[in-house]
Amino acid sequence: MTGIRPGDRVTLHYRLASLGQEIVNTFADAPETFRIGSGELDARLEKHLLGMTSGQRETLHLPALDAFGERDEDLRQTLPRRDFPEDAPVGHQVGFELPNGHNLLGTIVQVDENSVVVDFNHPLAGLPVEFEIEIIAIDHDQ
Repeated sequence: MTGIRPGDRVTLHYRLASLGQEIVNTFADAPETFRIGSGELDARLEKHLLGMTSGQRETLHLPALDAFGERDEDLRQTLPRRDFPEDAPVGHQVGFELPNGHNLLGTIVQVDENSVVVDFNHPLAGLPVEFEIEIIAIDHDQ
């Protein structure tokens, strides 16, 4: 039985929790399917799937660096207030299209009359994560 490798389509159940708070849990619902390396799942989490086999179930306790990375204060940007809607609330996530066509998601963390501070760190950056995985199926065809 061959384990998961880059390019495989993997169907799995997973659960993410941090500091005792559950973030997502597919075990009570339908499993999800991802292509390894496509960016659908954060690459730092994907690397923990490599080599796993169908039917395997693991619970990983990951430090921030191995989950969504450490917080990077350089990823907090102050932008002109005029570039945001009048009712842009703190805590609201906003998307920005990059020149390469990709989207970047940030969270508004501060608003004043002249500027808006947006944090582009992943919301779980800097936090330890519990990552529970059950591999349902692996499709090696590419």
